[in-house]
Amino acid sequence: MSRAVDVIVVGGGPIGLAAAINARMHDLTALVIEPRAGTIDKACGEGLMPGAVAELAALGVHPRGRRIAGISYHDGTRTAEHRFASDAALGVRRTELHRALSERGAALGVEFEHGKVVAIEQHGDGSQGGVEARSGAVSAHLADGRTIEGQWMLGCDGLHSTVREMAGLAARPRRVGRRDSRRFGIRQHFEVEPWTDLVEVHWAANAEVYVTPVGDTEVGIAVLGPRGTSFEQAIASVPALAERLRDLSPTSSVQGAGPLLQKTTGQRSGRVLLVGDAAGYVDAITGEGIRLGLAEASAAIECIVAGEPERYEREWRGITRDFRMLTTGLVAAANSPLRRAIVPFAARLPGVYGSVVESLAR
Repeated sequence: MSRAVDVIVVGGGPIGLAAAINARMHDLTALVIEPRAGTIDKACGEGLMPGAVAELAALGVHPRGRRIAGISYHDGTRTAEHRFASDAALGVRRTELHRALSERGAALGVEFEHGKVVAIEQHGDGSQGGVEARSGAVSAHLADGRTIEGQWMLGCDGLHSTVREMAGLAARPRRVGRRDSRRFGIRQHFEVEPWTDLVEVHWAANAEVYVTPVGDTEVGIAVLGPRGTSFEQAIASVPALAERLRDLSPTSSVQGAGPLLQKTTGQRSGRVLLVGDAAGYVDAITGEGIRLGLAEASAAIECIVAGEPERYEREWRGITRDFRMLTTGLVAAANSPLRRAIVPFAARLPGVYGSVVESLAR
């Protein structure tokens, strides 16, 4: 390209689109590079917590979805339930979220390029913030030979971020003993009228099964578990749910994602900032990845505009602190003999359970 855009966004999923929208709302030029064509789907729980809905509304994005009133935990004999203080939560198909964000981005003048970034090159150390009117300070080299120049680059390319690798920010997670404790997600949708206005989390022996209403006649089922977890076996291990789904027609194919644990050595290298799952991720067990990613996207752009890119890592730690602490603890419990006590504990102490849910949802 003959000119340099202000912000190159690598990754056209929800967080990349949100970052580009944020840039345009601050009068920066933004270009999204994405190798996949059309509407992008992904294996995820598809529950937008109240904080995520508020973040989207601030961007002028209002996806269609099904109202979610709260979260309930089930273990076959006990149930713990908490209804949100806010009624803003939504179950939204990932494809619908992508559509709404794409349309908003296009309306604001976000540019899009189809391609795969295979190398990045920085021409400045990023010690000076802001957006300078000069030639590109960071280059994205595409597989087809093209080069796109920009002042800043945001790596929003998900769990398996290539920008994270190319920027030298990837860290390898440490294995715990000889056991592979990494977890994966699997998701499919079914045609049925939702039987509850809550997200149900069924704690099976070796996996969690999430049920999210995403429409008036559709629910999404997501399974989180160790490598090799079978979607069908996980559903069968929850008899009440298996009975509800028996003979129902799937409305999507089975999709998987993982491993979920992704570690980084940092979230910024010069003029490259990592946002969303690319910046480091613990687990989907608390279901708030979109909320965190949206907040990170906003913070990254604000730091760039303020001329304080070095502040972004501090902002990232503040945004993700509660998530990292609570999720790490919950995953540790889920992978230990304490797993059997999680739902009974939540049921016996509804105030504590509700406080945790509200903390993660806001």
